[in-house]
Amino acid sequence: MSTRKGSPTKEDLQNFKEEIVHQFHVISEGVIDQVKQVAEGVANVNEKLDRRFNELKAEIDDKTQPIAQAVLELSGKVVALDGKVANLDGKVVALDGKVDKIHQELKTEIQGTKQEVLAAVKFSYAELDRRITTLEKEFLELKHRVEKIETRSIS
Repeated sequence: MSTRKGSPTKEDLQNFKEEIVHQFHVISEGVIDQVKQVAEGVANVNEKLDRRFNELKAEIDDKTQPIAQAVLELSGKVVALDGKVANLDGKVVALDGKVDKIHQELKTEIQGTKQEVLAAVKFSYAELDRRITTLEKEFLELKHRVEKIETRSIS
C-alpha cells in the first residue's frame, strides 16, 4: 500500500486486494505442488509394490510351502500400505477442504475489510467536508472583520 498519510485510494485497495489474491495463489500453488508430489510418491510406491508382488508370485510358483507363508506375511504388509495410501487420500481430501475453507474465509475477510475501509473513507470525507465548511465560515468572518478594520482606519 501507499506510504502517504490519509485515506487509502481505490487503487490502494485494489493493489491490496491483488496482493492478497496473489499471496493466496502462491500458497495454494505450493499446496497443490505438495499434493502432486504425494500423489507421485504414492504412484511410485504402488508401481514398486506391483513389481515386487509379481516377482514374489513367480518365486512362489517355484518354491514350497515355507515360501507360501512368506507371501502371506507380505500380503499383510501390502494391506497395511493400502491403508496408508487410503489414509493419505483422506488427508489430501481434508487438505483440499481446508484450502477451500481458507479461501472462503479470506474472501469473507476481504469483503469485511472492504466495507470497513469504505465506511472509514465516507466518515473521513464527511469530517473533512465539515472542517472545510467551518474554515470557510471563519475565513469569511475574518475577511469581514479585516474589511471593517480597514474602513475604520480610512475614516
